[in-house]
Amino acid sequence: MQTDLWNYCLNLYARPGVEPACLRLQDQGLDVCLLLCAAWLLQRGIACTEARMAQLKDCAEPWQREVVQPLRQLRTQWREAAAHDESLAVMRSQIKALELEAERTLLRRLEEATQQWSPAQSQDNCDWLGKMAAGIDHPDRGALHTLRAAISPA
Repeated sequence: MQTDLWNYCLNLYARPGVEPACLRLQDQGLDVCLLLCAAWLLQRGIACTEARMAQLKDCAEPWQREVVQPLRQLRTQWREAAAHDESLAVMRSQIKALELEAERTLLRRLEEATQQWSPAQSQDNCDWLGKMAAGIDHPDRGALHTLRAAISPA
C-alpha cells in the first residue's frame, strides 16, 4: 500500500523502539527527517545514487539549519524554565507545534523531490539508511538496526 511520506513517518515513528532510535541518531547529528525519508525510499525499493543523496541533502539542510534547528534549540532552552512558568510552558508548547509543522513541511519537500523516482529494476537498491548515516563518525548501529527492523516489507 502506497502512502505519502508524512503518514509513513507517523506510522514508522510510532513503532516500538523507533522514536528513541531516531532521537539517539539525531543526538549524533543526523537529520531525522532525512532518515525517515531514507526508510520510506528503502521500503519502496527506490534505488539510491550519490546524486539522489545529494539532492535530498540539498533540500533538507538549509531548512533544518534555518527553520527546524532554531525552533528546536529555543524549545530545548525553555524546558527547565517552562516547568516553573505556566505562560512560558504554553509558549514552549506553541514552539513545539511550530517545530513539528516545520518538519512536516520538510517531509513534504522531500517527497516532492522524489516524485519522479521509480522503484529499482533489481533488488540491489542500496542501503539508504546506511548511506544517510555515513556522514557521521560511529553512528549508533543499534539505532540503525531498530529502524531497519521497523521498516515493513514493500
